[in-house]
Amino acid sequence: MRVLSRVVRDNRQFRQTSSTWWVANRMSDTQKAVVLLSGGLDSATVLAIAREQGFQVAALSFRYGQRHEQELACAELLCQQAAISQHLILDIDLRKFGGSALTSDTPVPKHGDVCEIGDEIPVTYVPARNTVFLSFALAWSEVLRASDLFIGVNALDYSGYPDCRPEYIAAFQQMANLATKGAVEGDLPIRIQTPLIDLTKAQIIRRGLQLGVDYGLTTSCYDPTADGLACGGCDACLLRLKGFEENGLMDPARYATKMN
Repeated sequence: MRVLSRVVRDNRQFRQTSSTWWVANRMSDTQKAVVLLSGGLDSATVLAIAREQGFQVAALSFRYGQRHEQELACAELLCQQAAISQHLILDIDLRKFGGSALTSDTPVPKHGDVCEIGDEIPVTYVPARNTVFLSFALAWSEVLRASDLFIGVNALDYSGYPDCRPEYIAAFQQMANLATKGAVEGDLPIRIQTPLIDLTKAQIIRRGLQLGVDYGLTTSCYDPTADGLACGGCDACLLRLKGFEENGLMDPARYATKMN
């Protein structure tokens, strides 16, 4: 479906550069981290990884006018289960901008099979969403004195969003270290952690299960029913179902129609 070799190569280069920079520049032993938590499968896995690495986690979620606002209830459940005491849900009304099926009345594309997902950037892309989210996370990290920001972007089994690529993350990290007081003064360098970026959906699920993630508490659907049932046909549902299938498992999410 996509030229994966280039993505993996770019990601390896980003990781090597980031690792070298981090060893040379980290000036404190703080273990605080801000985790962007949508309530979906990927962010739930990232939350578990950050906790496994010993970070004191502050979770950040957004009510941005998304049609799948049920994910915020999932984010709250995940924080309760993980005993995360700091969880902020910020309101940003991106529906005023529109430009995405997730923040407007534009229909969400549906497919019968994951192979039908195309290479073009889909209408579910929300303009600059990760830039907006990471900017808020960066601001909070300065207040918390947290060097690490975790985000569950993925460049393999994903819908082609430009702000999920390694080169984007590398550029944002560089910007963050030019734009924040702690980084400029040398005592709080910023690192954007993307532990899922070169994993398939099946590998992400496997990693999360190893860490005890309850995926029944998560939702991934872009176009759920009014009572929160997943549609089973949007890109997010299909990629999620494929990941569980490749692990020989049933997806614990609730679907509007019975899924095999």
